[in-house]
Amino acid sequence: MLGGAGILMAASPAQAAEVSYATECVPPPISGLPAVQGTTKVELTAPAEAKVGDEIEVVWKTVEAASKNPDVLDLGADTVKPTGTVTLGGAASGELKLEGPRQNPPIPKNSPMVLPDMKGTLKLEKAGEITLTPGAYDINVSKPISTDTKCAPEEEVQPGATIKVTEGGGSSTGGTTAGGTDTGGTTTGGTDTGGTTTGGTTSGGEDSGGGDSGGSDGGGTGSGGSTGGGGGETDFPGKEVSVAYACKTPIGDKNATSPVRISAKKSGGSYDLTVKFSKSVMDSPIDIPADQVKPSMDVKLGGADKGTVKVEGPPNKEVIKTGAPIEIPDLTGTYKPGASGKSTLSPGVLTVMAAGTTTTCTPPDDVAVSLELDTSAQPGGASGGSGSGGAAGSGGAAASGGTDSGGGLAATGAEDDGALRALGLVAGTAILLGGAVFTFTPWRKLRGTR
Repeated sequence: MLGGAGILMAASPAQAAEVSYATECVPPPISGLPAVQGTTKVELTAPAEAKVGDEIEVVWKTVEAASKNPDVLDLGADTVKPTGTVTLGGAASGELKLEGPRQNPPIPKNSPMVLPDMKGTLKLEKAGEITLTPGAYDINVSKPISTDTKCAPEEEVQPGATIKVTEGGGSSTGGTTAGGTDTGGTTTGGTDTGGTTTGGTTSGGEDSGGGDSGGSDGGGTGSGGSTGGGGGETDFPGKEVSVAYACKTPIGDKNATSPVRISAKKSGGSYDLTVKFSKSVMDSPIDIPADQVKPSMDVKLGGADKGTVKVEGPPNKEVIKTGAPIEIPDLTGTYKPGASGKSTLSPGVLTVMAAGTTTTCTPPDDVAVSLELDTSAQPGGASGGSGSGGAAGSGGAAASGGTDSGGGLAATGAEDDGALRALGLVAGTAILLGGAVFTFTPWRKLRGTR
């Protein structure tokens, strides 16, 4: 931090310039609202001069957003999070991604959107003049559900700032590196439960748009998993892997990333399986009755064995109150091996039944292995077909689930984070909640926001 402060102090005083451009903003599909044409006014702040090797901060202040909060719903404090893109020109190329915290005053219906400043860090690696031009930006609203409004220029935009970069500040390694965090997808990608994002780090909640899923992402996408099965052991903990789900939900297609761990306990010739989603919490936008939410998964078998094994979680025992956190329960089932050798277990299709709706989330074909077992074939085992109570195949069904940690209901975006970093909980919960909300809420009264 001290080094960064020194770099920023060495740069010349910041400059600020306002740019206006025609913009089209597209509300979330669930809102049923048409696209809006308006004018965006942005003030970019950046040092007027700096040296090669410096890392400088670029600040995007939205003087005026292209559209108002529609005459549908009042937005609460700290529910709005913007992300944006600045195009680099001159001595640099590419894009700099910026994001702001989820921080805003209450925004009444039919009033101007009040967006917090967005920031990004740019490393200067080539002498010359660099132009900064504001461009597209997204607005994520976390409650009552996570929604994203996407705004893009409809005309050529003039640069909002110019940085004169001179030699002498450090060694050049090639291109110009744009800092900042891309929430991506939004974040449906993800739902943010109200945390504040600063400098690319999210705390205090889940972020959708590309955000966090709320749990540790310890698995990555590697193909290896925890191995067990020999030597007399009975407990075989799996490795946590990050799963990028493609979900089909009652409110549309969503993408969400969630950490998942598959563990096994030997029981005779079979294995009792437990599938855990890293703890992910989000606020429920409505009251959800007891026994209305039930998740299940078809664990994918590979290596020596083939087919799937069905695991299920219990329904919610109590009413989930509006504003209360929602968690995904452990999913359990029994795996009877159908082949001898090293068999692998990976997260498969996730299905969430919620208040009369069905949503499914499908993992990628190359989903990472969470657990590897040394198995011995058992009569009636899984090889070549269904596992214990599982559906044959490895991932046909449509997917649903929710988004980022996010993302996001799960960030979408979850996301996310998030979450699942698009609507707002880990993996399937995001979309699950979307289904529940869709069932109980008169949507014409809860139309989305932009």
